[in-house]
Amino acid sequence: MPKEIARIYEIGLVTEVKGDISTIEIHPEYSEALLRIETKEYLDVLFWIPLSRDILQVHPRGDRSVPVRGVFSTRSPARPNNIGVTKVRLIERNGNIIKVKGLDAYKGTSVIDIKSGRGASNGNGHH
Repeated sequence: MPKEIARIYEIGLVTEVKGDISTIEIHPEYSEALLRIETKEYLDVLFWIPLSRDILQVHPRGDRSVPVRGVFSTRSPARPNNIGVTKVRLIERNGNIIKVKGLDAYKGTSVIDIKSGRGASNGNGHH
């Protein structure tokens, strides 16, 4: 059994997804961490992929005509640690609620961190 090295806390929740626009509600106890976030155009949103899998090799994008690869060489949601990350464009902030474009997560997904992103989104839409 691998060594446990950390505890991860939910800082917010994806509360709505409409097309490529997602709403993230940051829990009140973390709202101070949003100070001046609106000065950033891009953010990296880290989230907990709500899947429980021990898969280490996949056909990329589920395409069986593509040779199997190790998950570390793909953007597959099947991971030893179910951490997803997507570079998003910040659309707006209203208190503890932010709207972003391009988040690759479902409604109800736990957000575990947000970091200031650099540069343009890669636009591939995958974790």
